[in-house]
Amino acid sequence: MKRVRQRLGERIRAVSILPLAATLFLAGIVAAGEMPAVRTEEHAVRVRVLVRGLEHPWSVAFLPDGRMLVTEREGRLRIVRDGKLEPKPVAGVPPVAASGQGGLLDVVLHPRFVDNGWIYLSYAARGPGGVGTEVARARLTQDRLEDVKQIFVMQPKVGGGRHFGSRLVFDRQGHLFITLGERGDQDRAQRLDEHLGKIVRLHDDGRIPQDNPFRARAGAKPEIYTLGNRNVQGAALHPATGELWAHEHGPQGGDEINIIRAGANYGWPVVTYGRNYGTGTKIGEGTHKDGMTPPIHYWVPSIAPSGMAFYTGDKFAKWRGDLFVGALRDEMLVRLRFDADKVVKEERMLKGVLGRIRDVRLGPDGYLYVLTDESDGVLARIEPAGG
Repeated sequence: MKRVRQRLGERIRAVSILPLAATLFLAGIVAAGEMPAVRTEEHAVRVRVLVRGLEHPWSVAFLPDGRMLVTEREGRLRIVRDGKLEPKPVAGVPPVAASGQGGLLDVVLHPRFVDNGWIYLSYAARGPGGVGTEVARARLTQDRLEDVKQIFVMQPKVGGGRHFGSRLVFDRQGHLFITLGERGDQDRAQRLDEHLGKIVRLHDDGRIPQDNPFRARAGAKPEIYTLGNRNVQGAALHPATGELWAHEHGPQGGDEINIIRAGANYGWPVVTYGRNYGTGTKIGEGTHKDGMTPPIHYWVPSIAPSGMAFYTGDKFAKWRGDLFVGALRDEMLVRLRFDADKVVKEERMLKGVLGRIRDVRLGPDGYLYVLTDESDGVLARIEPAGG
């Protein structure tokens, strides 16, 4: 242990002489639990590792009693109690197809969880034709799920291990949005007779809202809310407008942030800022087309965005209202400041500090929490330095 501390001290002293904006090569000090302070543009922060040993964690949710739920892509739902990972996974999780990018994905609480006890899980599951995203709700009782009910099944299920989505977000009216990917078959994102490459909208029990935009269109899946989405892995409600904002992966470049509106076509693969992998050749018809909604922000080259959250807490006053996006590529956290729907500031922080950031959430305590997509993944909290 003494030798480890000496090595950590040497690494910290070495980093301290570099410019503050330089890439921080500090992954080795995760074992110390608390990392040295890092100066961002607005705040000095400290990253505190709370839990280690998670296998490709995907999502975190906060229970009212202080416990946290964490999904592991391999199919396990874990409980963090008093800062410690419970050794036994939660029992009763539906069968999960953990392959490629698929597995146990998002977990969220019902807006009235205190009254009804419902939690919601999205996951890849096998069925006729292959694998696809499904959603189930269940009641959490002690360390098991009860009253498990499947409320959504992606149709059709197909082969391959790419682009499952999937974030779950409740809006202020209690509707459930489910974000999906096109499973690597890009042209299907424009078809209204299947769910691939769409965002769907349901009631909390799986019923289809009467005002869904394609409900009355012959041949269309009535669950569909938007189309032309490539692979949506981040979504959050805007704190002022209540609208759903989401980002999606582009191919080689062209990651997007979109404001999600009923019936909108976000263009994939007809229009995109991305290019074909490897060759860099053009995809589709360009970057704009009448009748297709352009992104409000995009990245070229890609950052490989993951979870996202608006900051509305009280621990970082200068960040209030900003949007935080996790990035798998370059292992960083991206902060965006908007004036209405226009980005006026982008900051890239914590680059290389933790690893591939898979999820970012605002906790009920006002801190930001992140998960890393690693075989030995961590749950970490971002705090004010000295706080």
